[in-house]
Amino acid sequence: MELNGTKVIAADIDTVWAHLNNPETLKACIPGCEELTGSPEEGFAAVVKQKVGPVKATFKGEVTLENVVPGQSYTITGEGKGGVAGFAKGSADVVLATVEGGTELTYTAQAKVGGKLAQLGSRIIGGFARKMADEFFERFQNTVEGNEAA
Repeated sequence: MELNGTKVIAADIDTVWAHLNNPETLKACIPGCEELTGSPEEGFAAVVKQKVGPVKATFKGEVTLENVVPGQSYTITGEGKGGVAGFAKGSADVVLATVEGGTELTYTAQAKVGGKLAQLGSRIIGGFARKMADEFFERFQNTVEGNEAA
């Protein structure tokens, strides 16, 4: 499944780029993220707890940054295994552009699931994936703009 979105963030492009590469920002913005270690250069290890429909799981996985064009764009790719719940894989192409009022962040994300998760059906999985993406980018915008409490 594919998800697309755009956010205008009230910050300059260098600030937005710095946050996109900051492990603390990413950890705070990934819904259910309990642990995120590593670096943009080496990749990250993550532990994320989520409930998808009736399936609750702790996913342990890897997150890497690829196709990096400093200050402009990258592809963030992740894969997590949730034991008997199955697995989730995804990637997002993130592109930044300077616009009036700040920086426009555009993303195109793909997600795949397997195991018990895949048995939930595309409607449930699609709704969950959209909610996760919306929540991540909403949190990201609030963090970068200094509205963490929002």
